[in-house]
Amino acid sequence: MTKSAIISPKLAPPVGPFSQGIRSGGYIFFSGQVGQDPATAKLVEGGVVAEAERIFLNLAAVLEAAGKSFDDVVRVGVFLTSMSDFATVNGIYAKNFSQPYPARTTIAAAALPLGASVEIDLIVAA
Repeated sequence: MTKSAIISPKLAPPVGPFSQGIRSGGYIFFSGQVGQDPATAKLVEGGVVAEAERIFLNLAAVLEAAGKSFDDVVRVGVFLTSMSDFATVNGIYAKNFSQPYPARTTIAAAALPLGASVEIDLIVAA
């Protein structure tokens, strides 16, 4: 099995021992993104809406680095610290995908990195 890292120069480097994405076996597995501002490496201000919008910009940067787009996404994982944010995040999510929509899981999490309200990861067809 071969694997190669996907790295976007548009984002802040990961704060731990992980890659932004890994290409392996016909897929690209994206690490979870929170609403981290690439310029400051801090969580954007403005709550769940600002965070979700920034997440999709961050995901788009990694997709671009992989030569892919949201049309290539086959699975999405959404993690929320409050399920009451589901409809809000779902509205922002829907702006980034078209039919056929990727498979998706949404999970409530007790806490997320940087104190984020939402985190999203992807699996992309390579």
